[in-house]
Amino acid sequence: MKLGGKKVLLGITGSIAAYKTAELTRLLVKEGAEVRVIMTPASTEFITPLTLATLSRNPVLSLYHDPVSGVWNNHVELGLWADVFVIAPISANSISKLATGQCPDLLSAVYLSAKCPVILAPAMDLDMFAHPGTSENLEKLKSFGNQIIGPEKGELASGLKGEGRMTEPADILTYIIRAFSPHPAIEGIKVLVTAGPTHEALDPVRYLTNHSSGKMGVAVARTFAQKGAFVTVVAGPGVTITNEKNLEVIHVVSADDMFDACMRLFPESAVTVMAAAVADYRPLKPSSQKIKKSDGLLTIEFEKTRDILAEMGKIKSDKQFVAGFALETDNELANAESKLHRKNVDLIVLNSMNSEGAGFNSDYNKITIIEKNNKITDYNLKPKQEVAADIFNTIISYLPL
Repeated sequence: MKLGGKKVLLGITGSIAAYKTAELTRLLVKEGAEVRVIMTPASTEFITPLTLATLSRNPVLSLYHDPVSGVWNNHVELGLWADVFVIAPISANSISKLATGQCPDLLSAVYLSAKCPVILAPAMDLDMFAHPGTSENLEKLKSFGNQIIGPEKGELASGLKGEGRMTEPADILTYIIRAFSPHPAIEGIKVLVTAGPTHEALDPVRYLTNHSSGKMGVAVARTFAQKGAFVTVVAGPGVTITNEKNLEVIHVVSADDMFDACMRLFPESAVTVMAAAVADYRPLKPSSQKIKKSDGLLTIEFEKTRDILAEMGKIKSDKQFVAGFALETDNELANAESKLHRKNVDLIVLNSMNSEGAGFNSDYNKITIIEKNNKITDYNLKPKQEVAADIFNTIISYLPL
């Protein structure tokens, strides 16, 4: 059984395609998954909870509080319980709610609490799917790291033919199995990822930093963890990530803190991805008291911070793979190529400050990957989770199977 021991949350929203979830539930259970079903109130008009409870061998949940049993269905616990959350079908209405963070029912509350991968299988009429609002909402959900499967083309409930059919249960099952299948090149290896900014103290109140959110590093870390690696994330201030399956987080503040954590972990890391925006300089002598405003200019001396990537390049073995990031504003490609060779790393991911819609705090990124064999690949603007997949696929091409 390919899903033996896996915990699958199956969410069902109000679409005629809900009738297909009986077959999907049966297939998941047959493959060894433990299935729990969450239905929106509207979906119960299309398929009965009794059918799904019988097939899943678990009570079906729809309300926060079951008035019959008196049981409180804790959305946080459900979100933590699952290894994957599959919402199939997801209607245009529910897509809109999830994309905008609305929380009108148990299913959406569990979605907002989920720490696991989320797979969405849309189903609706072709004109609803083609509407710019639906397209925008789906792109937003992709930017959150959600995976979208389908919809397919075919005959729809309206009698029209076009794109809007929910992907068939057997194909959704195959997709879920592949999502859980570890990649042989990285299964069980140790991966180190850095993410976010650092804070360099000026005085007890103020610090120097940058606009990095850490979203790119987090996406890379989760991609490796989902494929079977043991990932440690060294995260700067403000990075939104907690310990998850196959993923441990170490929170740091300054460039020195990040240096110490990374150099401690690096010798045992087979793959290292330095996505953090580490400060290059820090105040030479931070004030022990708050600096008061006064007339005239304020002069502060700065010193270089220790270069984490360069130090890794000095000591890395032939069995280690190190990827760095370069954020440039001018002479982008030349500067990134120089960094690749100067710091003796295997790959540089070039981010451009000149790419509209990409960069700090955005859910999207546009990158160029520069490899040690001088191969240069440009990628289109896309959600950071998809960018992470491009980086992952490039790195694993260098690793032994």
